[in-house]
Amino acid sequence: MSDLKTQPTRASVDVFIDAVDDEGRRADCRVVAGLMAQVTGTEGVMWGSSIVGFGNYHYRYASGREGDFFEAGFSPRKRALTIYVMAGFSEYDDLLAKLGKYTTGKSCLYVKRLADVDLDVLREILTRSVAFIRAKYA
Repeated sequence: MSDLKTQPTRASVDVFIDAVDDEGRRADCRVVAGLMAQVTGTEGVMWGSSIVGFGNYHYRYASGREGDFFEAGFSPRKRALTIYVMAGFSEYDDLLAKLGKYTTGKSCLYVKRLADVDLDVLREILTRSVAFIRAKYA
């Protein structure tokens, strides 16, 4: 069974954020990092070379595959700030309707700028997601 490629590292989150080219994206990263630290009660850790993760949990699937991953995270990708909502979005239609401008993938929320979304709604999405992950993988 292969190991997950994205693993926590000892790299500095602050150095990573400071190296983000776009000043606006860099500022958004700092806001999201603060929000995720509040929601999870943990400090950010670099996962691989480009993802900042907060908290962690151990998962085990029926297939026998298991591993560790972060409860919430983000990455300042070129096209958008990617916010990882590990619980997915199926239970958040009420919140997504109020969030603002975004797109989603399976567990990814893509935001061009934080100014385009309601931060209180984003906080609630992250809070619910982290609570779900903690309850499921306790």
